[in-house]
Amino acid sequence: MLQRRWCLNCVVSFVGYSHPLLQIQKRDLVNVKFKWVKDTVLDSVVSSGVQLKATSTLVSLIGSHSNFSVLVYFLSRYRGQLGLPPDLKVSTFIRRYPNIFQEFYHPDSGGTPVPWLQKLLMLTKESLLPLQTIDQLRWDLWLPYDYENKLIPERLELFSFVKLPDNRVGVKLLVWDDCLALSHLESRNSNLVEKKGTLAFPIKFTRGFGLKKKCMEWLNEWQKLPYTSPYVDASHLDPRTDVSEKRIVGVFHEILHLTILRRMERKNVSNMRGPLAMPQKFTKAFERHPGIFYISKTHRLLFSERLMITES
Repeated sequence: MLQRRWCLNCVVSFVGYSHPLLQIQKRDLVNVKFKWVKDTVLDSVVSSGVQLKATSTLVSLIGSHSNFSVLVYFLSRYRGQLGLPPDLKVSTFIRRYPNIFQEFYHPDSGGTPVPWLQKLLMLTKESLLPLQTIDQLRWDLWLPYDYENKLIPERLELFSFVKLPDNRVGVKLLVWDDCLALSHLESRNSNLVEKKGTLAFPIKFTRGFGLKKKCMEWLNEWQKLPYTSPYVDASHLDPRTDVSEKRIVGVFHEILHLTILRRMERKNVSNMRGPLAMPQKFTKAFERHPGIFYISKTHRLLFSERLMITES
């Protein structure tokens, strides 16, 4: 019987720099409320994400092996986690994506997605996250299937397992990398950061979305407020101000850009309130900025740029 092997090639790199910014709190939080409008295009993206999730899970399983290859019969053990229809064979599903999976062995010199996990920990107040929280984001971050047994132990110069006060296990970042402490928005607008210290988020509204003049004027002024990097300490910001809200938007704009599909389940977002030192009801910022985030109420997802957060 012919044994088929599959391989994954993946190279990840980050280049950037950090730049301290002077933050100025100018005004109180303005009471502006936007009407939610259904976006059928983004909702359809979520529906088609079922197969993509199965594909990503397979990639994680294969990537967890040292040579990035595995026998097909081994993958069949994880059918339940793939969420495939009972009448669809794993081998049949894999052959639908020849640009991802290959039926021959090929040497691979690709790396592992360490920078994503490292940047995520750099966003937290103590460079620390419970292992349970990382597990919930494993698929979104495209971490290897058994990252806690292989990826982290192989990077002991970067990560360490620690015992948390509630007896859970956490992963702590040991080394801060200034080259990684640059947000996606900053990397796209480095010249503006150096000159003004303010950055505007890309805005796009759903077709047919009506924005009142008052709301548009507020949004234009809000975009001109100082941009606080999600990688710097923001404990001095008053949570009742628009400047603080812009920082909250910036943090999750960055987190969603660390995910492979630019989207997360809303429950996972809420679970990160403590580690990220977010104020109460911080998720209201997503509703106040429908041009930056899109909340799919059908599938409970949140998109941005429109990045997305889900509520399942």
